[in-house]
Amino acid sequence: MTSRYRCAACGNLTRFNVTVTRRTAEFHHFSVGGDLEVEDQELLSEKVETVQCRWCGANAVELVVEASS
Repeated sequence: MTSRYRCAACGNLTRFNVTVTRRTAEFHHFSVGGDLEVEDQELLSEKVETVQCRWCGANAVELVVEASS
């Protein structure tokens, strides 16, 4: 099963402004020259704060679950 957003106001299925808060634990490796490379990242938590339709601006967005084919 897969899921996707759908705007309840206009029916949009493709364009949304999504605000997400994520907590991660990361291993940062700095080169001798000071360049940062993140070598390991673990997602600790993730919360979708808002989903807004990009077409009509409505906040009436729903998550639709679809059967995989």
